[in-house]
Amino acid sequence: MTRYASVPLAADLYNDLEPSPKSSWRDLLPGLTVAVLATMAAAFVADHYGAPLTLMALLIGLALNFIGADPRMGPGLGFASKTLLRLGIVLAGARITVGQIIDLGPLTLLAVLVILLATLGAGIAFARAAGLGSAFGTLAGGAVAICGASAAMALATTLGERRANQAQLALVLVGISAASAAAMFLYPILAHQLGLNDRQAGFMLGASIHDVAQAIGAGYSFSDEAGQVAAIVKLTRVALLAPVLALVAAFFRSEDGKKTGIPLPWFVVGFFVFAGINSLGVIPTMVSNGAQDVATACLACAVAATGIRAPMSSLLETGFKPLLVIILASLVALALSLGGALILL
Repeated sequence: MTRYASVPLAADLYNDLEPSPKSSWRDLLPGLTVAVLATMAAAFVADHYGAPLTLMALLIGLALNFIGADPRMGPGLGFASKTLLRLGIVLAGARITVGQIIDLGPLTLLAVLVILLATLGAGIAFARAAGLGSAFGTLAGGAVAICGASAAMALATTLGERRANQAQLALVLVGISAASAAAMFLYPILAHQLGLNDRQAGFMLGASIHDVAQAIGAGYSFSDEAGQVAAIVKLTRVALLAPVLALVAAFFRSEDGKKTGIPLPWFVVGFFVFAGINSLGVIPTMVSNGAQDVATACLACAVAATGIRAPMSSLLETGFKPLLVIILASLVALALSLGGALILL
């Protein structure tokens, strides 16, 4: 048995750790039940108090962290944090159509891409300057640049456990959820103070706020037109998750300096397939909305399971530096988004 055998395998997509043991549905039931109940509790709190679902799922998961030490919980929690995560990423493609992206116009689309890459690069640079490494910078910067917690979970899956461990992932999820919630409240106020028009505000909010729900909610809190623009811009960032994952998988180098040789993840292919089918208009609205609801539930359940499995002792030892990386990357995204809005719209 290797020295990694006791490490949680939530992000071990490419089996660079000890393979997970085969489990029957009876083995999955205890941990999966706890993860589902935690997600339901998070949904209740989010619905009744207007709190972000992802943040509530993570906090409830962390509150149940003591349960993760029970070996009976391992298989079910692993299933929730791996299989349900990948299913959620695939179904998230039902949010996207090619027409939505084309409507932005080529310059606006290019600006979204530049902002995304610059924010991701800033996250890597800040993390390396803080001594946290490129992998953590990719995780934190990608979460800020693309779609918050969903991107963090997907990037952690692609990087693998040895490069982005559970403590780092949990900390990024906490930081990104808190930053997104603060941005949803503060950024529309900033847009009003700066006198931005509806399209400018929609672009700034959609290009800078981390999570999908918060970005769209902030847009509609400014105006209906701003909400529509924010939705298109934000969903374009979500669509770029798949190529970013493919780039990370293809070019991220292992600790010995060699390329990992990671193939294109199947959930990236699935994301593109769903987006393409949705663009054809053959998916009924009810089915598309249902797929989005299932994707949201799967991702929330994966986040809750990650919170339950997170090694809290390591999490508490990380200090302020990881949170500072998220804050600085968020400020870069805001500045570039505001500049893009003023120049292009």
